[in-house]
Amino acid sequence: MKLTIGIDPHSGFCNGVVRAVQQAENYLQFSPRLYSLGAIVHNSVELERLKKKGLEIISIDEVAQLRNDVILVRAHGEPPATYELARRNGLQVIDCTCPVVLKLQERVRDTWERLRKTGGQVVIFGKKGHAEVNGLVGQTGGGAVVISSIEEARELDFSRPVALFSQTTKDPVEFATIADYFRSRRPDTEVYDTICRQVALRHKSLVEFARSNNVILFVSGSESSNGKVLFELCRSINPRTYRLENASQIDMSWFHDGDKVGICGATSTPKWQLEEIFISLQAVTQE
Repeated sequence: MKLTIGIDPHSGFCNGVVRAVQQAENYLQFSPRLYSLGAIVHNSVELERLKKKGLEIISIDEVAQLRNDVILVRAHGEPPATYELARRNGLQVIDCTCPVVLKLQERVRDTWERLRKTGGQVVIFGKKGHAEVNGLVGQTGGGAVVISSIEEARELDFSRPVALFSQTTKDPVEFATIADYFRSRRPDTEVYDTICRQVALRHKSLVEFARSNNVILFVSGSESSNGKVLFELCRSINPRTYRLENASQIDMSWFHDGDKVGICGATSTPKWQLEEIFISLQAVTQE
């Protein structure tokens, strides 16, 4: 079977994840162990690689048991309570919060402080329970409302002033639809498009990439929120889109002779993983 195989040049880790992984690796060059509060990236293959270097994933409950140690805060960020806990326990924090997320946290906090004085509300379009969203809600002391769909938006009380934000990795088109609905219900809604520009541009480039290939292999960890969004985007454009985490999951029945195959991934998918899929598929088709 002859296939033309290519890797999406725009795929790979986003800048925030690149920075977090680099800081973890830099620390582990001189230390046998580093605790990461939550998965540094939602990708089991990459996590296994970092685990072999000494990275240990721990929960907030486990952080509470540590004393005078070092923890890493991943790119998703954390609520203020986490930093207060670290201070009380004498923990050094390697803070890898993405600068985009950090700026969003500040905007959410400032907006909440202003609106709550007039009975207003802060609404965040995002995945409930997601680490980034938890960090954003924490800026409001738990007062922000999280919605994940326009159906949930219809249940809100629009008699009160409202400001709308978005998790940085959400679908720009879906956010725009929700923002329009908010404005239709309350024209003075404060709408803050806080989707990461790098993520937004990836949405646009993936649409073209999915259209220009017969088959799409979308490489992503099963826990990646961004991966789920981008996979569904690709599949909406190209029905022959398949999601996988490693080369062993490749099914040759997906392909027809002469197909043009595109390999792409989430913002939590490293370039080396895409290249591994490329090499494996190329080897199979040359046998």
